[in-house]
Amino acid sequence: MEKKRITAYLGKALLWLALLVLVLALFFHGLKNVTEEVSEQGRTKLEDAVRRAAVACYAAEGAYPPDVTYMIEHYGLSVDESRYIVHYDIFAENLMPDITVLDNVQ
Repeated sequence: MEKKRITAYLGKALLWLALLVLVLALFFHGLKNVTEEVSEQGRTKLEDAVRRAAVACYAAEGAYPPDVTYMIEHYGLSVDESRYIVHYDIFAENLMPDITVLDNVQ
């Protein structure tokens, strides 16, 4: 009789433990998805900001800026270099540069 009670108790404990592990796994999976979504939105917003600064420079000066540093110094662009890498490839002063923002994975 005592053995049945211990077995029943262990069965319930294992069931609760399995349920807890499942809930934690689902929580961390959701947290990972939210973090990735926020990072993607930040990357997209920075890419748009770089593009707007380049167009503002073109409108004001008649040429696209030579690099990202120029936009930071003259057009108030802010780049968190610990989080993002900005690839800015200009091939002519009068053609829109290729702008790509990547996550800085370290």
